[in-house]
Amino acid sequence: MKNTQPIKVPKKKEHYVSNKEFLVAMKEYKLKCIAAEKKKKPRPPITDYIGECFLKIANHLSYRPNFINYTYKEDMISDGIENCLQYVSNFDPTKSNNPFAYFTQIIYYAFIRRIQKEKKQTIIKQKLIMKSGLDELVSQEADNTEYQNAYADFLRKNMVEIAPDKPKEKKPRKKKVSKLEYFMQWKIL
Repeated sequence: MKNTQPIKVPKKKEHYVSNKEFLVAMKEYKLKCIAAEKKKKPRPPITDYIGECFLKIANHLSYRPNFINYTYKEDMISDGIENCLQYVSNFDPTKSNNPFAYFTQIIYYAFIRRIQKEKKQTIIKQKLIMKSGLDELVSQEADNTEYQNAYADFLRKNMVEIAPDKPKEKKPRKKKVSKLEYFMQWKIL
């Protein structure tokens, strides 16, 4: 007996943002911007489709393993979208036909900047806790001492090693020699 079951051909998985459609939308938007610039009018708002693409790119980028476990993921996404809106007019369809990659890079670096800001804030909070004294911060007169000890232990375990503040050393600047002085030095030799 022959096997009469049809062979299943996997469907092509479409990307969440079609680069071709996105490029067409960006070209149309760029033409609108140029027309508005000629009329000395403000830049037109982006279309709903372009905004939707920004949102999809930011959401899917936030699922990458290096961004997935942050508690401030919504802030990262909103920063990425904000940066896309800020730099949307810089995309030039004549130089690149890949708006997806362009805006993905913008969002990626917005995520990196948000992570750096949040880490800096965490270090500041920890320095304040260390300076004020952990026991003073945790203890209150009416509190349960068992809870105080557990909370203090939790804070101690989760403290990040903070390097002591080092003053930045200024590098000595080389004195720039003007063209006349340079000429005079050679004349003397």
